[in-house]
Amino acid sequence: QVQLVESGGGSVQPGGSLRLSCVASGSIFSVNVMGWYRQAPGKQRELVAHITAGGSTSYADSVKGRFTISKNAKYAVALQMNALKPEDTAVYYCKLVNEYVSWWGQGTQVTVSS
Repeated sequence: QVQLVESGGGSVQPGGSLRLSCVASGSIFSVNVMGWYRQAPGKQRELVAHITAGGSTSYADSVKGRFTISKNAKYAVALQMNALKPEDTAVYYCKLVNEYVSWWGQGTQVTVSS
């Protein structure tokens, strides 16, 4: 019933930028945290960034200073990715967490290469 739809993925050269967006819809009722995770081939899924309902943000060390997470609506979150590196290549997943359950988006591919 709840859907999270990511968009904005694609291919970019090193040093380039992409902006990912995620919009959630359905019977959500409340939001504690929205965040972005990524999973590269052969790697474990890792937290990239998250933002609380109150606007507090956290980032993985590998993306600090390059990525910015923000909310533009109650159930919408974006991830601005600058100075992209090949090691940022992964499928990026949006996640919404409330008091009852967590939901995941379908993922969007980000490829950083020459």
